[in-house]
Amino acid sequence: MFDSKKDADAHDKMLELAEQFTALLEDQIKGVDENQAELFGLLLAKNKELVAQACKGKPEALAEITADTNVTQIVDAAAS
Repeated sequence: MFDSKKDADAHDKMLELAEQFTALLEDQIKGVDENQAELFGLLLAKNKELVAQACKGKPEALAEITADTNVTQIVDAAAS
């Protein structure tokens, strides 16, 4: 699935971050749809560099997150 152990480890860390984002969203927004929370958590984790830039005073960085960021592929890969 991955070309190297480094790539596999990076993917695992991204999934762990996504899990934490998802849990935070579910804790803070009562009644949020679980699947949508998971997709949003994955979106944030996959684009953590842009999210960090936005938090450091460059909110326009979030506009760089594009529609081709396909988080459903990540969900499918994690499920298998």
